[in-house]
Amino acid sequence: MGRVLILLGVALVVAGLLMVGLQRIGLGHLPGTLRFGRGSTRILFPLGASIVGSLILTVVLNLLLRLFSRS
Repeated sequence: MGRVLILLGVALVVAGLLMVGLQRIGLGHLPGTLRFGRGSTRILFPLGASIVGSLILTVVLNLLLRLFSRS
C-alpha cells in the first residue's frame, strides 16, 4: 500500500509540473473551454480539459490496477 501511495504522489507532482510548464508556453486552455465574462468578472468552464483529464486518469488507473493485481 505504501508503494501505491508513493507512486500516486510522484504522478501528481509530475502532472502538476506538466500543467505549469504547459501554461507557460501558452497551452493552458484546451478547445472546449467555455468562457463567460462581464466587467471584471470571468467564469471559465474547462470542459475539454475535464474530458481529457478523465480519459488519462482512467487509462493510468486501469494500468496500475492491472499491474498490482497480478502480484
